[in-house]
Amino acid sequence: MPSEAVYMDHAATTGVHPEVLEAMLPYLGPQYGNPSSAHQLGQAARRAVSDARERVAQVLRCSPSEITFTSCGTESINLGIKGIMKAAGGTGHIITTAIEHHAVLHTVEQLEREGHEVSVLPVSPEGIVDPEQVSAAIRPDTRLISVMYANNEIGTLQPVQTIAQIARDRDVAFHSDCVQAAGALSIDVQDLGVTSLALSGHKFYAPKGVGIMYLREGTMIETQQQGGGQEHGNRAGTENVPYIVGIAVALERAHVRRDAYNAHCAALRDLLLDGLLRAVPHSRVNGHQTKRLPNNAHLSFRGVEAQAILMGLDLKSIYASSGSACVSASLEPSHVLTAIGVPRDYIYGSVRLSVGEATTREHVARVLNYLPPLVRRLQALSPVAAAS
Repeated sequence: MPSEAVYMDHAATTGVHPEVLEAMLPYLGPQYGNPSSAHQLGQAARRAVSDARERVAQVLRCSPSEITFTSCGTESINLGIKGIMKAAGGTGHIITTAIEHHAVLHTVEQLEREGHEVSVLPVSPEGIVDPEQVSAAIRPDTRLISVMYANNEIGTLQPVQTIAQIARDRDVAFHSDCVQAAGALSIDVQDLGVTSLALSGHKFYAPKGVGIMYLREGTMIETQQQGGGQEHGNRAGTENVPYIVGIAVALERAHVRRDAYNAHCAALRDLLLDGLLRAVPHSRVNGHQTKRLPNNAHLSFRGVEAQAILMGLDLKSIYASSGSACVSASLEPSHVLTAIGVPRDYIYGSVRLSVGEATTREHVARVLNYLPPLVRRLQALSPVAAAS
């Protein structure tokens, strides 16, 4: 990335922190043993994985045996949801929300094709599911409730503790996609009350290609990947030792720094939101005003296209995203923004700016210098915005 660039896409991915990389390097070099090998080199790798598991368990406040290392958050979600749903045999009922990540929604759609029944609950205009609706949706055959902790697009936080208590009271398993939450929110599983959760390393300064699944002890699960008996039999395949070491160090580091990180990010996020709302006519913030991730600023601008905004920013070496406002090459609006009722003349002009550890007030100033006049120019060319 050019030295003068401003990176405002931390919700998409973060760079590997130097401390994390330093911890990984020995296992990318001389300590290359297979953890399943009986010789000294293999056993050194095995100890590294065991140590990483214990460190992760301390952050999550659980037993190391409840931690499974995976390839990513998507695999953790698939393993948690499919594994729990299929373990009981036959078919059952699952409850989720309309604003889940596609890793959840596509997984439950697959289960639906296999004969399971799915209830997809609506959310409020701020993007929050009503726990009473969750409770009302539970049936005698409900096996699982899956509700994310923090939304990846608009940053809204869900009342997961309340929903988890409802699930426990009704003897239903509760899974949570916590991929966006790690680093900003506590993922103490005793406090959250979840049966299973999913994490992805590259959201908190570990590498891409490594994830974590927590599964409460005693919970039955059907493995989705056959082979050897690695990861307590939950996930076959030779362990990715350097990346497992890296995700443990990154998670520990995020846990220790959480309060300082949140204060830093929230201050910059608020500068962005305040500055953009003041400077750009016909703009709106998406998601809850206060119950949101500290680093997430998601806005919509009337009568313009997000891709035009992002291309204009890119020319100034400012990197942001639409927050999946459009999927792939299609012009279909984001399912999240549709679910919260963003008006059609705003929905396509949606931009997600997400700050991180290295973001500075100077970076925010650059965004506020370039983005408002860019949007105003685009709005001046738009018949929708001009007519308002």
